[in-house]
This record gives sequence, C-alpha cells and structure tokens, in this order.
Amino acid sequence: MDGWDFSTQLDEIKQQQLYRSHQLIQGPQGAQVDIEGALYDNFSSNDYLGLANHPEVIAAFKCAADQYGVGSGSAHLICGHSYEHAALEEELAAFTGRDRVLLFSTGYMANLGVISALINKKDDLFQDKLNHASLIDGGQLSGARFRRYPHNNMMRLQQLLTQSTAEKKLIVSDGIFSMDGDAAELVSLVNIAKQSNAMLMIDDAHGIGVLGKRGGGLLEQLELSQQQVPILMATFGKALGTAGAFVAGSHDLIEMLIQRSRSYIYTTAMPAALMAATRASLRLCQQEPWRREKLASLIAQFRQGAEQLGLNLMPSDTPIQPVVLGSNQAVMSVSEQLRDAHILVGAIRHPTVPKRTERLRITLSSTHTESQVNKLLSVLEKAIYA
Repeated sequence: MDGWDFSTQLDEIKQQQLYRSHQLIQGPQGAQVDIEGALYDNFSSNDYLGLANHPEVIAAFKCAADQYGVGSGSAHLICGHSYEHAALEEELAAFTGRDRVLLFSTGYMANLGVISALINKKDDLFQDKLNHASLIDGGQLSGARFRRYPHNNMMRLQQLLTQSTAEKKLIVSDGIFSMDGDAAELVSLVNIAKQSNAMLMIDDAHGIGVLGKRGGGLLEQLELSQQQVPILMATFGKALGTAGAFVAGSHDLIEMLIQRSRSYIYTTAMPAALMAATRASLRLCQQEPWRREKLASLIAQFRQGAEQLGLNLMPSDTPIQPVVLGSNQAVMSVSEQLRDAHILVGAIRHPTVPKRTERLRITLSSTHTESQVNKLLSVLEKAIYA
C-alpha cells in the first residue's frame, strides 16, 4: 500500500512549492475582494468586464429564480431545457454570427464533449502545445492519434498535416492562451486547415467579451466566418461574469453534438436563472463598449509601467499579463510580498507552465482604477528588485 501513502506525497508537493490551497472569499468578485475580513486588490480574477457583480445581472438572476426556481431538475434532453436556455442559445448564435449554439455546463465539459464526439481512434488530432488542459484531455478521451506542435509554429503544423493519412483531421487551438495571454495565429490556422481539408476548432474563452467591437472575441476582431472557423467554443465565467459555456457552429454540427456529446447528454442542465443572468451580461457586453476601452487603457498603462521597470513581460495585448520570474521559489516569494501589501495575484508554477517560465499571472479588469495599477507596479518593483 506504499503507493497510497498520501501523507508522503503531499509532503513532496509542499517541498517542491507546488502545494495548492483555496482562497476563502467573503463577498462578490470585483477589483477588490474580501478575504477573511481584509480587502485585497484583486489582480487574479478573469472577470475582465466587471460583470460578475453587476446589478442588472443580479436582478435578472433573482427574477428568473422566482419564476423557475433554483435547480433545472434534469438533463437538457429530458426536461431541464427551459425558455431561458433556448433564448440564450438564439442570442449567442446571433452574437457570434453562427447558425446555432449549444450550451454546456462548463468549458471543460464543452471541450471534452466536442472533441470526443467528433473524432475517434481512426482520426488525427493536431493541438498547440500550450492549449488548455481541457483541450488536451478531450483529445486523449477521443482516442485519436495525437499530434502536438510547438506554440504557434505553423510550419511544424503544416508538416504534421502533410504526413497525416487520416481521412478526418481536426486542428484545435486556444484563441487567447490562458497562461501567456497571446493570440493564436488564427488567420494562418484558417488557411492551413483549408489547404489540408482539416476541421478547425477554436476555444475563445479569454477572447469573448474582450476583443472585437461588440465583444465577439478574436473571431470577430479578425472577421472570420463560420465557414473559416467551423467550431467555436467559449465560456461565460470570464468576461461575461456568470458560469457555463457554449459551442457555436452549423446546424449539422450542433445536431451531431446533441446526439453524441456525452458531457452534454448525461448531465443536469444549468439553472435557468443562471441563463437569464448570462443573457443580461451578454446585452451589457454589447451595449457598453466603454468597458473594453477602459480595459485596453489599463492594459497599456500596466505594460508601459512594467517595461519602464524592466520586468520580464510576455507579448500580450490582452488582460492576461504574465510577469516571468523563472522559478517556483521566486514566484511564491513575490506572491507572498504582494499579498502582504494586500494585492492578490496568481502564482503560476511548473508543471502548469514549463520550467524556467514560472510566472505571476496578472489579470486586469475594467473595474480596476489607475491608482490600483500604479500601486501594483510599485509593490512589484520593491518585491522583485529588493
């Protein structure tokens, strides 16, 4: 039973400075959060547009809870699919310029469900090495032959596709990469997929709401159609401030997922009240472009200040602003000093990111103030160069 010695394994995790623990948040998400009665400037949340605690989103949730109750009571295909679910799907289809949308309970479930439903062991799957864990896991679940190419290396992807003899080939990539904050070479991916007769799937979880004039994400920003990117996945738990996910595409794609996606078929539908809240946040996302404008201004302020300090930034124009420190020890040390100054920042360590790229994952929101960003820069300077 030595292999079941959890205590020893946990001690080893702690010694490697890889131990994970919860932050106990008291109160709503925002530019500041309450942790055990103390306020912290929050630079670790994905609530990019500040909608998670918006009064109109909360009101929509409460109103729908009065009408539908709290739980959906069943899976979508039995009796859990309400008017709010159907209305949100239609509104998202119009928002993304796709034929139809299918809702999933989480982004993780969406990626698992889509990939495993569409390909199998006879097929070839091509993924960027920095793709989100859910995309990697979805590929492994599918049983398809797995080919991973170096981050944004289009030449290597083209080589791998040329070598493939599979009848069905699926290319999958993040739109915005969650740990680096940079964008996929999406136009190149579209061209390569077309040339190789491959299907293209993009996970735009960190682009939806943030990029594009209406917040339609990376695909809107680059004006890419459903024909060019046949499978779009995105989530509600980031810029839209609620929870859940969706897949957008053709009528036939959505029907195929309804028939074959196990993570859709065999799970309880999300509460109708949550869907009503998401409809409200989707309206705000489109009607209030000042949120994206404010966010872009704060990103520029942070990057300018960080460059002046000589911090090791990554090439990101998104709310995800990693500062590379290069070791688990350095990341944990600076993170603790930030916490002592009542600033909350994510400490990202190996194996989540490659060795020697351990980093602080700073995320910005439209609800932050310029003074909060200046304070963050000041404390970072003291902590890193002390």
